[in-house]
Amino acid sequence: MTTINLPIDGKIVPYELTGSPIELKKRDAKDFSRIAYAAAHVVADPLADNDPWIAPAIDWDRTLAFRHRLWDLGLGVAEAMDTAQRGMGLGWPEARELIRRALAEAAGRKDALIACGVGTDHLVAGPDVTIDQIIRAYEEQMETVEAAGGRIILMASRALAAAAKHPDDYVRVYDRILRQAKQPVIIHWLGEMFDPALEGYWGNVDHMKAMSTCLQVIEANAAKVEGIKISLLSKEKEIAMRRQLPDAVRMFTGDDFNYAELIAGDEQGHSDALLGIFDAIAPAASAALEALGSNRDKEFFELLEPTVPLSRHIFKSPTRFYKTGVVFLAYLNGLQDHFVMVGGQQSARSLSHLAELFRLADKARVLADPDRAVARMKNVLAVHGVV
Repeated sequence: MTTINLPIDGKIVPYELTGSPIELKKRDAKDFSRIAYAAAHVVADPLADNDPWIAPAIDWDRTLAFRHRLWDLGLGVAEAMDTAQRGMGLGWPEARELIRRALAEAAGRKDALIACGVGTDHLVAGPDVTIDQIIRAYEEQMETVEAAGGRIILMASRALAAAAKHPDDYVRVYDRILRQAKQPVIIHWLGEMFDPALEGYWGNVDHMKAMSTCLQVIEANAAKVEGIKISLLSKEKEIAMRRQLPDAVRMFTGDDFNYAELIAGDEQGHSDALLGIFDAIAPAASAALEALGSNRDKEFFELLEPTVPLSRHIFKSPTRFYKTGVVFLAYLNGLQDHFVMVGGQQSARSLSHLAELFRLADKARVLADPDRAVARMKNVLAVHGVV
C-alpha cells in the first residue's frame, strides 16, 4: 500500500491509501435514465504574464480537452457557470469566449450535450441600476449564446438581487426574458451560500416564500422552461419544489450534499442533475448513472454514496470557495499540470482542507492514479513547507 504524510488536526501523520480507482470507461448519455450535466471548471494558463487578480489567463487547449472528457463519459457540459469561476475571476468577456469555443467543439460531435450560462455579470450591481438595464443585460448575453446555436441556463443576477424592490420585479424580468427564448431554458436559482450577493433572491429571504414566486414564473412560462436547478443545499426544499413543478418541467438537482438520493428519487419523482461536483467525480458519476439506467440501483449507491462525504467537504462553508477543491482534484488526477486558478483562487482553501480532500478522494475511489496523486500532493505539501 502507498503511504503519505498528511497534516491532520495540526499534526503530520501517515495516511495509507486504500481506494481502488473507478475504471475510466467511455459511455453514452443514452445509457442514462437521467439527464446529467457537469458544471465544468476552466484551466488557467500559469505561464501567462498577467495579473491574476485582474486579468484571467486561460489555457484554452486544456480547458476544452476537459469538456471532451466529460462528453466521452456521457455527461453534459454546463458551460460558463459558477464552477468556471463566473463572477469570481472569470468575467463576461472571458465567459463569452469560453461559450463560443465550447459550442464550436460540441458542434463537431454527435453526442455533445451542452447548455451555457446567461447572466448579467457585465453589468455592475449598484443602487442606480434599473430593471430595464437588467433586462437588456440578460438579452445581450442571451443573444450571444443563441447566435452560436447554444441552449441557455438562465443564471441568477446579482444586479437584480440588488435592484429589485418587490417579487414582482423578478416576475417582470423573467417573464420578459423567457418569452424571447428560442428554446426552453434551464433556470438556475443559486443560493446565498454559493454567492452571498444573491441573498433574498426572488424577493424574499425565506426560501419557501421565494419558491412561490419562482413557481409563479415557471407556471406562467412552462413552455419555455426545460427545468430548474436549485442550489440551496436542502433536499427537503428541492423535493418540495419538485413536487409542485408543471409536469413537463424537470428538476435539476444542484444539491452537492444530497445528490445521490435526489437523483435516485422516490415514488413521486426524481431529480436530474446539474452539479459542480460532477466535474470532480466524473468517472464515478458516469458509472453510477449507467448502473441506475440498467436498474442496478444497489450499484448506483455503492458508486455514488462514497463520493458524498468528499463533496460535502469540497462544498463546506464558505461554499463559494468550492472551486478550489474541484481544480485541486483535477490537478491530482493529471487533468492539468499545475494547481493554479484564475483569480489566484488556489489560495482560497487551507492546506489542511486540501489534505482532507485528498483522503476523502481516496476513499471515494476518484484518484485515477494513486501514485501520481501522491506525488502531486507531495508537491503541494512542499510548497507549504511540509517535506
